[in-house]
Amino acid sequence: MAIETGCERAVYAADPGKSRGRRWPEPISPTRNVFRRDCDRIIHCAAFRRLAYKTQVFVYHEGDHYRTRLTHTLEVAQIARSLARALGLDEDLAEALALAHDLGHPPFGHSGERALDRCLHGFGGFDHNAQALRVVTEFDRRYAGFDGLNLTWETLEGLVKHNGPLTDRDGRALARYAERGVPAAILAYNKIQDLELGSFASAEAQAAAVADDIAYDAHDIDDGLRADLFALDEIAAGVSAIGSLVREIDAEHPRLDPARRVHELVRRLITHLIVDVIDDSRQRFAQYRPGSVAGVRAQALPMIGFSQAGVANDAAIKTFLGERMYRHARVMRVMNDAETVVRDLFAHYAQMPADLPAEWREGLERADDASRTRRIADYIAGMTDRYALIEHAKYFAQTPELR
Repeated sequence: MAIETGCERAVYAADPGKSRGRRWPEPISPTRNVFRRDCDRIIHCAAFRRLAYKTQVFVYHEGDHYRTRLTHTLEVAQIARSLARALGLDEDLAEALALAHDLGHPPFGHSGERALDRCLHGFGGFDHNAQALRVVTEFDRRYAGFDGLNLTWETLEGLVKHNGPLTDRDGRALARYAERGVPAAILAYNKIQDLELGSFASAEAQAAAVADDIAYDAHDIDDGLRADLFALDEIAAGVSAIGSLVREIDAEHPRLDPARRVHELVRRLITHLIVDVIDDSRQRFAQYRPGSVAGVRAQALPMIGFSQAGVANDAAIKTFLGERMYRHARVMRVMNDAETVVRDLFAHYAQMPADLPAEWREGLERADDASRTRRIADYIAGMTDRYALIEHAKYFAQTPELR
C-alpha cells in the first residue's frame, strides 16, 4: 500500500499544549513545545552520549560498522517518527521516548544487565527500565533548580510503560514483573507523580516500542550477516518473510552484488514491517475508536502493533537470531567474559569502596547494605564498555579482550 508522508493530527494523539506538565514547573520555552524540549534535553544529557560506547550485540571495538546503543537508538527514533507521522501522532513525543528508551542499559548490553541483576540478588535486582527512569529523574545533575531532566509526565509515563501496563487495575504486577514485582524505583517515583501503572501508555509510546522491535529485527540481521554468523540464504530459508523479500530482490536485480543484496533486504524489511504496523494500527483505531489520548490509555489492548502475520514474522526473525546470533558460540564467549568484568568490578567496589569516585563515595559510610549495594550498581551501570574495561584493568591482573 502507499503510505502518506504525513496526515492530520489524530484526536487520540498526545497534545503538547495539554501536557500534564513537569514535576518542577518551568517557564514555557519561546521556541519549542514541551515534547520537543524533552527530546533536546535527552540528546544533551551525559547518559545519551555514553550510549555511543555501549554494546548492542557486538562490543564497540569489534568493528566500526556494528550497531552501538546510540546508533540503535537513532534508528529507533527514525522509525518511531515514521510511524507517528503516518498515524497522525505527535512526532516529538514518539521521538523523545525512542531516544530515552535505552538510557538505563549498563555496559555490555543484556550480559551486563544479567550480571548486575545477579549482583543485586536480595536487593531488588536490576531492571533497565527502572534504571532509565532514575537516569532522567535523578542522575543527570546539570540544572540549577532540580535533579534529573524534569521531563514531562507523558514522557516519563511512556518511558516506564512503553511495553504495556505494569500492573492490573488492582495493583498486581503483570507480565515481566509478575514474579518479582514492579521495581522499587518505579514504585517510589510513582508516589511522587502517579504514572498510572495499570493502564496503557500513549499511542506515541506504543509506536516507540514497536519501532524498537523493527530496528532490532532489521539491523541485527544486518550485523549478523556482516559478522558472518550466518549467510543471507540461510535466513531466507529459515524465515519465510525474509525468503519472500530475497526472492523479490533477486527477481528484480538478478546480478546484484552480495553487499547491495543485504542492504536492499534490510531496507525492504524495515518498510515491510512499518507498513504492517501502520495498516493494522489503523484498523484497530477504526474498530475501537478511542477518541482521545485518555481513550488510548483506557483500552484493554495496545492500539499500535503488528498484525497477526507481522507478529509471526517478528517471532520467526527473533527465533532465528536467537539461535544463530545471540547464542552463537563466538557471541556467547564474549558476553560471558563481559559478565565476568561486571561481576569483578562489583565485588571490588563492594570490598574497596574507597576506589569509587568521590561523588559516588559521598555518604556511603552511613548507608545501609541495600543503599550501598545499589550505589555501586548505579556507578557500574553508567559505565561505557570501554570505561568498564579500563577500570577492570586497574584492579585485576588479567582483563578479557572481548573479541
